[in-house]
Amino acid sequence: MSNFFYTAGVAGAVSYEQKRTWVYLVTSAGAYLVYLAIMLGRVASTPVGRVPYAAVLLWSICASIVASIVGGMLVEAARPSDSRQADVRDKEIYRFGEYASRWFLVAGAAAALLMAMAKWDYFWIANVIYLGFVLWAVGGSALKLVAYRRGL
Repeated sequence: MSNFFYTAGVAGAVSYEQKRTWVYLVTSAGAYLVYLAIMLGRVASTPVGRVPYAAVLLWSICASIVASIVGGMLVEAARPSDSRQADVRDKEIYRFGEYASRWFLVAGAAAALLMAMAKWDYFWIANVIYLGFVLWAVGGSALKLVAYRRGL
């Protein structure tokens, strides 16, 4: 585990921004997987139109945010970074990850719009929007981590 935040072939510790990206990836994916497990359990015994999803959706989003903040603080406390200032490389990688992954948000919004126009149930619309946000977060984080390892 001590080498978890180190990349092969790179001397020294990972940047503060890269650590935050790892934490964001893990907490975003983890919160969605918990939400998905709860929803699959509910859908198995209840018709989709009557599944209570809103509270679980909001709790999983809030839990993801809190876990990301606390996880970032714990990782930084365990392995302090030399600097918390983002350098030019960090900014370029951040921009690349955001620009490349924003299409998940666009796809989720477009799918939700089409579902709303087709008068689908609110359950499906809310879940496709949430999925779009999760794919944006996970996809963007994964792209950033690949860029940290291999370069742009």
